[in-house]
Amino acid sequence: MNSSSPQIGFDRFIQLDWALLALRIRAGRSTLDDLDEVLASSHSGPAAKKKTRTVLNRLWLEPRADLVDFADRGVEIFFDAPETTVPALTWGMALATYPFFGKVAEIVGRLTKLQGDCTSAEVHRRMSEIYGEREGTRRMTNMVLQSQASWGAINRTAKGSRIKRKEVMDLGGSEVAAWLAEACVRYSGRALAISNLEASPTLYPFLLGGSIPYVLSKSTALEMRVDSAGNQIVSLKA
Repeated sequence: MNSSSPQIGFDRFIQLDWALLALRIRAGRSTLDDLDEVLASSHSGPAAKKKTRTVLNRLWLEPRADLVDFADRGVEIFFDAPETTVPALTWGMALATYPFFGKVAEIVGRLTKLQGDCTSAEVHRRMSEIYGEREGTRRMTNMVLQSQASWGAINRTAKGSRIKRKEVMDLGGSEVAAWLAEACVRYSGRALAISNLEASPTLYPFLLGGSIPYVLSKSTALEMRVDSAGNQIVSLKA
């Protein structure tokens, strides 16, 4: 399902307001000139600006062909609730687009599940076990953590050495909850047990809310069925 996904790619810090502006451009409510002006004022040079634009392109401006419909349905949700849905929409596009982002979210979600916090060293160690012990892995993990902090998911304290969950964002069983659940399925690349979906560590900043089967029924891209073991599962429609 994710065979064409970039394996790392998320190599820049992305402020939430930059992602919002990119989303607004896709929705026809802002222009590329607006984004160029913002990035020019916040970046040290053209190379840094270009790298940030590359990530924003993949998130909203020029998503992969297999994610165009997904992104467009996210824009429709944005039209209905423009401000409150931005963190969840940005998180969902990052999950679906960047496996590296999803893996960092998964690790942070698991490590903070019981105590609500963890150390950045623990996250780096687990990412290195997966992607290799190299400087690029560490730097890009930091970019993801910094971005997740900007998007309202975590606080980083003690000069970034500790990570603490912020208050969960309740999506109230809305359309964005169903869309975000789809992002989780896209990231996983396989069918997921419905009973485990809301507790998925990749969605740790959010509470989908309501009855999960009912939430999932709102998605035109997902289908629910019972597997051979009698478990309710959800997957992308063929």
